[in-house]
Parts: sequence; structure tokens; C-alpha cells
Amino acid sequence: MRATSSVIVGRDAEIGILDEALESVRRGAGRAVFLVGEAGIGKSRLAGECALRAYDRDMPVLRGRATSTGLVVPFRPLVEALSSRFRAAGAPDDPELDPYRPALAGLVPEWRAAAAAPGYTISLVELAEALLRLLAVLGRERGCVILLEDLHDSDTETIAVVEYVVDNVADLPVLLVGTLRPDPGPASDLALAAELRNTATVAELEPLDEAAVRRMVDACLDARPGEVPPAAHRHLSERAGGNPYLVEVLLADLLDLGRLSRADGGWLLADHGEATVPTGAVRSWARRLGRLDEPVRELLLLAATLGGRFSVGALRAVTGLDDRALFAHLRSASEAGIIAPDGAAHDHYTFRHVLTADALRASLPPAEQAALARRAATAIERSAAELSAEGTGELSGEQSQLVATLRLAAGDKVAASRQFAQVGRQMLDAGASGSAAVLLERARGLAADGERDDVTVQLAIAQAESGRLTAASVLLDDLPPVLAGSRAAEERAQAHTQVAWVATMAEQQEEARRRIRAARALLGSSPRPEQEAALVVVEGHLALLPEQGDRGGPGRRAGRERLKEAERSARHAALTAEQRGRPVVACQAWQLLALLSRQRGFDEADACLVRMLEVAEKHRLAVSRAEALVRLGTNAFMRTGEATQLETARAAAHELGSLAVLQTVDGLLAMQSVLGGRWDRAREIVERSVEASARLQNLSAHRYLLLVDATLAAHQGRAREQERALGRFRRAGGEESMLVPLQRGLCQAMGALMAEDRQRATAELDAALAWEREHPSFFYLSGRYGLRPLLRILEGGDGEGRGDAAGPGDGGRAAYEEALASPGGQLAWNRMFLGMADAVLRGRDGDADGARRAVEEAGRAATVFPQAWHLALRLTAEAALADSWGDPVAWLRTAEEYFHEAGVQPVAGACRAVLRQAGVSVPQRRGGRERIPAELRTAGVTPREYEVFVLLMERPGNQQIAQRLCISPRTVEKHMASLMTKTGCVDRAALCALSAERAEEARGAPPAAARAAAT
Repeated sequence: MRATSSVIVGRDAEIGILDEALESVRRGAGRAVFLVGEAGIGKSRLAGECALRAYDRDMPVLRGRATSTGLVVPFRPLVEALSSRFRAAGAPDDPELDPYRPALAGLVPEWRAAAAAPGYTISLVELAEALLRLLAVLGRERGCVILLEDLHDSDTETIAVVEYVVDNVADLPVLLVGTLRPDPGPASDLALAAELRNTATVAELEPLDEAAVRRMVDACLDARPGEVPPAAHRHLSERAGGNPYLVEVLLADLLDLGRLSRADGGWLLADHGEATVPTGAVRSWARRLGRLDEPVRELLLLAATLGGRFSVGALRAVTGLDDRALFAHLRSASEAGIIAPDGAAHDHYTFRHVLTADALRASLPPAEQAALARRAATAIERSAAELSAEGTGELSGEQSQLVATLRLAAGDKVAASRQFAQVGRQMLDAGASGSAAVLLERARGLAADGERDDVTVQLAIAQAESGRLTAASVLLDDLPPVLAGSRAAEERAQAHTQVAWVATMAEQQEEARRRIRAARALLGSSPRPEQEAALVVVEGHLALLPEQGDRGGPGRRAGRERLKEAERSARHAALTAEQRGRPVVACQAWQLLALLSRQRGFDEADACLVRMLEVAEKHRLAVSRAEALVRLGTNAFMRTGEATQLETARAAAHELGSLAVLQTVDGLLAMQSVLGGRWDRAREIVERSVEASARLQNLSAHRYLLLVDATLAAHQGRAREQERALGRFRRAGGEESMLVPLQRGLCQAMGALMAEDRQRATAELDAALAWEREHPSFFYLSGRYGLRPLLRILEGGDGEGRGDAAGPGDGGRAAYEEALASPGGQLAWNRMFLGMADAVLRGRDGDADGARRAVEEAGRAATVFPQAWHLALRLTAEAALADSWGDPVAWLRTAEEYFHEAGVQPVAGACRAVLRQAGVSVPQRRGGRERIPAELRTAGVTPREYEVFVLLMERPGNQQIAQRLCISPRTVEKHMASLMTKTGCVDRAALCALSAERAEEARGAPPAAARAAAT
């Protein structure tokens, strides 16, 4: 007779937590809840109750469980969870998920056709972000629930994905519920850390008290209160220790033995029979096995040897039964309530509870357990060998782990170690570095003395590639010494090189240098060419990073020489790697050369990238191919301002399934949109990608996107938004990165010009130049090669103290000529400014026709940069008026119209002021009432008063307002008095506060309103 409770008892508090979480998710606020408790305490029952309550709310539910067999199967709970939903409802076809399908293809079989290109391994963070987006889409209407059970048995990849989801689920309509035991391990660490960060709720399930056990027993027997004898309740409560599963097992034992039976008006407990001891569960299952037929009993013992979950194929190999007999015995065991078909896999069965398999194994003497394990391992290996001989199969990774586990149970540690190590290496090659590290750690602990060092080397690589650089370094440093140049030394040197590459990409310069030194010491004085090539490539990429603690001075020259040497070495390394069959190293070398050769021209840089592309396509290196296309697209964008090739690169990254590469391209496309004046598109890209790049820990893309955000605000003349974005950029380490010249020149200098602060703009450009002279720099849009020479010529300043080559009286010609002769001077953005600088110089020399032609040439380069072109017209017009050339009045009218419509009032006002100074009639801008918020418009605020009002959020003085709007301080005073009267503000401070408040409100308005509010 089966004895299971139809209700949950003693868990009101936990159910309340789950109910509150479900309601929160339905409102759009994500939650994470971990149910923690010992085996059999009721975690799965609570998870099932949560699923039922979610179904009642019409929420999608995804449910998966980790394997309890001890096998490391990457992402098994996630695959099962998604399959549980999509098997019945089908996979969603929302276009929003298109960029994430390749990353999710390994979890969603329906999307395998959109899998990442060959040779590309989806990173854990990319997969986690993709899963988060999928859950958000599923929960868009009413919220969704993902239940992941037995996380203590889960692989490290799943734990990493769960941690990412937990940390980022707060603003999404998703509830994540995880169950786990309190045993020390990654899952327990995750739950405790999440609770400390206030990103998850941890509910620890305590044993049931006597009253709860009594209610549970009554529910199992469908008995009314008082029908079951108190002695039976005491017996079960004492022996089960408040564990609901053990209550059910021991109750079933009482019923099967006839010790508890139904009597007239209730239940009767017989006082005969053996009293159950604390190991009663084991004895109970032994007795239940004894009542089964011999073939069924033997099958269950063999199945328990395979673990809490087993495949029909493995059981067939071990028992030798044909399908008819095998499935007949499985049906008998299932009808007895001991096993059940696994809903996640049609060819698998599971024991009703993991404790069942443990108890069945424990019912056998140790020698018999070992013998069964040895028999099972041999049978599985023999079956795979027979299939392999027929050319139809070999041990899979999961089977190899099972064999290793069985060999260990049989007492053969060395054989187990070799199996674990083999599977670990396979997983490392497949990119599952976290699971590889787990298996290699097991192998290392079991390995024979002569094999342990080889396993340690592989383990160090796995640790590094899974983000644990410190652990990798400790492993490598603790290895015993070997003879330089020996085979063992070469294998270790390769590991040091791979760890050095990981450290370089993580910008951990000192660690990278330590690994390189160690690799060179192991290889000796004469490494093989391909070994030297791999090291040279790492050293070259390391040389590009800003020197930590560098302050210029004598080290500057050494830094330039280091780059020259890096380029020479990288070129040799690229050719060597190609000849020696190391295509990945060759691609890394060509990529490095493309950057270093920019200083001689973009044609040479493109040639390097084309070669990288050829090597990548020849060897089917999907990642290198996408990176080559991205860099070719970047160069094309810098040359012409067009984004066609960048869009092609984005399509390749999308096909590849790399979210990290996609974010890199999106950052470049966003910057191209800023420079092209397509501000709404730039904003959309930044908002879509900036937070996702932070979650992905894609530091380089994240910094660039933050800089784009600040540059966008600067070009729109929104100083406060610019500073806020720059603050985030600095906190992300931007001012210790290679982006400093762009920050100074393309962002802060342009922001100063939008505020008509030419002195500050020049200072920012000078700071960018000073940084570039102290550090390696390969960015050519920092102003050094375009905007700065134009401003220097317009001000007619000398080179003293500015970093220019010429002396006093130069008038900015040296900066102009240096830029004109450089590759940076050939880029469209810079050609526009240099063309206008040429026009000013020609006009100053009396060559009016030459000046006109120079303006026309600059205009052709500026077709894709409308804002910068109108800025150039505004800057140049005063020189043209002074020297009587060109059509400065038309330029100023055009620029004034553009900046007025763009909402950049300081520049528009300056254009009007220059026109008036030139004696040109300038009509007052009395339109624009539609820009004024309804509240202020109703109060009678005029367009000019509103222009003053908007500036007050920065709390400027009257003189500053007058300068920015090109009116007199006295006029500002009149507008201030009128504004205080119309708004009811008692003083200037209150008026400034109101302006700041309205500006904050405008940021959440539609684009047109937001733009109007910024004018």
C-alpha cells in the first residue's frame, strides 16, 4: 500500500513567501527564492505547489532538475526547464529574441538551426543574458516562473547562469525558485551570497514538529483527527525526525507489514514486530525489495548502482536483458512506486526520491556494492566497444563520467581519474570550462603520482578560462620543476601562455607578464617558432594597454620603441603561425598588426585585416572572421563616416551568436549615429546595450557605450546629462583606458563648443593631445587631426605650451600641417575641419577663390556629419567676415536655423549675435511656444523667458546667461523678475529648483518633448 500525503503541512510561512513573490512578479518586479533543506524535507513539494499557484494565475512555468547521479552535465536543469515549457507550448517566435537565438540554441532544440557558427563557443554570460531576455518575453503579460530543483547537484555553468539571473531579475516579470540542500558547495554559496546582496530570499525548511507529522499522517491515510493511534504518531515522529519523506517511507513499511491496519471506526497499531532503528529507511527498503520478484529486485539494485536517474540503454547493457523482459520489470518496479519514467527524457527513469537509490545501495554489503559497480562499468564499456567496432558509437561524455563513478565505487581510483580527466579535456575543448574544472579537479584528486601534474596543467587552463585566474596561477606555481625544453616543460609553457592571454584580455598586466616570464623560462633559450609566435602575440596585445602607473618622462620613448618592436615581432609571428598550422595565433597577430599599422595609413591596416579574414575563413574560425569584419567596418566608418560595412559586420556577429561582438558593433554604430546627427537612433542603441554589456562584463564595449552616451549628451548641448554619463564612464575605469583622447576631444571639447566656451574646448583638445603624446593611441577622432588645428588657426595662437612643434607666431599652421600629413587627416570627420582650416588660411592670405574651393571640398566630406558641418560654418564665419571672403552671412543663417531646431540655443544665439555685429537684420525668434510646457505657457511665459528658465537648472549667474543667449545682463534681470512673478517662485533658488525639476520630468517625455525641454 502506498502512503503519500495529498496536502502540504507545516509550510505556511514558506507558501506565504512564494505567494508574495508570485504577486510581485505579476506586477513586473522580479524575485528569486531559494528553498534550502535536507533531502526529503519537502523542497520539491513546495516547488510543485508554487507551480500550481502560478498556473492558477495563468503564468508560464518552466521546471527543471539537476541530475542526482553525480555526473557533470552542463546546463541540464536549464535544458529540462525550457523543454518542459516548449514541448507543449512551442518556442516563442518574438522578433525581440532574434539576437539571442544562437546563444540559446544549445538549450532550445527548436532553435538549433540558428546555432552559433562552427568554431564559436557561447560564453556563460552571453547565455545567461539570452536566458534572461527569453524569460522576460515569456513573462511580459502576466509574469513567468522558472523552477530549478536540486541545484546542489548542478554543474558550475548552471550555477553561474542562475547567479546572473538572480542578480539581474529585479526589473523583469520573472520569478526564479531554486531548491538545494544546505551542504557546502557552489549552490549554497550562491544562495547565501544572494541573500547578503538582497537579491534573493532564502527559506530554510525545518523538520516538521509533532503536530505537523500528525496532520501529515492523517492526510496520508485519509483519516479524521483521532482515528490514528497516538502510538503510531509517536513512532513515526521519533523515527523520521520530522522528515516528510521518511514519514511516508516508514508509514508505508508499517502498512506493508500489517503493523498498522484499518479497524472499525479507525486504525489499529499492532505491538508485535521489530522496532525500526534510526536506519529504518534502509531496513524498510530492504524488506520491500525482499517482497519483490527476484528479477525485479536485481534490476532495481543494478539501477540504484547507476544512480538516482538511469538510462534504459545503460540498464540494458548491465543486465543483458532483452527489451521485453527489461520493460516488464521496469513496469513492475514503477507500479510498486519505486521508480517512475523521467519526464525530461523518454529513455530515462528516476527513483521516486534520491534517498531511495541511496537506501537500496546501502542495503547491500560494501563488497557486493563494489562488485555490482565493477560489473556495471565493464558492461557499459563493453557495449560501447562493440558499437564502436561496428562504427556506430563510442562512450559519450555522460557515459564516461558514469563509468568513472562506477570505477571509483569499485575501488579503482586510477581508472576513475583517467576517465574524469578525459571528459574534462573534452569539455574544455568544447568551451564548458567550469564543468571541465570540476571534472579535472576530481581527476587530480584521484590521479596516480605520475599523472597528477599533467592533470593539474589542464585544470589550470580550465580555471583561467572560467574566470578564476588566481586559482589557475596557484596551480601553475605549485607544480614541481621540470627540465627546460622537455615535453612536460612545453606543455606547461603552453598553459602559461594561455593563462597570460586570459590575463591580458582582463587587463591584469602584472599577472600576464608573470605568466609570460614563466613560459619563456620553461621553453629555454630556443623555443620553437610557433611557441615564440604565440608568446609574441600576447606580449604585443599587452603593449597596447596603458602602462599601469605610467607618468610619462623617460618611459615614453621606451614605450614607443616597445610598440615598434611589437609590430616587427607580430609580423614575423603572423607568418610563422600560418606556416606552422596555428591559425588562431595568426589571426591574433594580424589583428594586432592592423591596429599598429594605422599610424602609416588605413590601406595598410585594411590589408592586415583582409589577411586575417582570409585565414579565418580558410580554417573556419568564426570568431576571428567576425572580428575581422568588425574592424574592417570600423576603418570604413572612420574613413567615410558611412556605416554600411559595420552593418555587414553586425549581421556576421548576429549569425555567429556572439552577444559580446554584437555589443562592440552596436557601440560603433551608436557613435556613428551621434556624429551623423541621428541622436534618436544613438539613444536607442545605447539604452538597448549599455546595461546588457555591464551584465555580460563586456568591459571594453561597456566603457565605449558609456562614452557614446556622454558624447551624445555633449553634442546635444546637455551639460548635466554629459557629466552624469561621464561619471559612469569614470567609475567603469574609462579614464584608465585607451578611450581618454575620445573622452577629451570628441566628447568634452564638443560639449564646450555647444556651450560656446571655446577656451574650455581648446583646453580639452590640448589635454587629449598631451595624453596621446604620453601613451600609445590609435584613435584618430580625438580632435588632434581636425578640430584642434581649426581652432588653433582661428585663434591665431602660437604653439608654446601646447605640444605643437612650431614656436610663437606660427598661427596654428604647424598643427594643421602635422594633421594634414597624418593618416588621421584623411578621415572624413577630420577632412571636414581641415578643409575649413585651409579655407581660413587661404582667406587670410587673400586667396578668396582658393578659400571658396576649400569650403566646397570640406562640404563634400561633411555630407554625413550635419551637426559638425554647421558648427564648422559657425566657427569659420567670423574669420570670413573679417577677411572678406566666402558667404559668411548665409553660413550663419544656415547654422542658426540648424542649432535652433536642434535645441542648442547657445550656438544659435551666438550665430544671431555675429549676424547683428555684421550689421545684418536678424528677426527675433518669437516662435517656439509649442516647446513650452503647458503649465508655463498658461502662466504666460514667453519663448525667450523659457530659454532663460531652462538654463537655470545649472544655476548660472546672469552674466553667464547673457553670454550664452547673446543678450545683455540687464535683459536677463528683467526676464528673471518676470519668471518669478509668473511661476510664483519666491526667489532665484526656488526658480532654479523648479527648472531642474522640469528638466528631470522632460527626460521621461517623448523625443520631441524632451528635445523641446532641453532648449
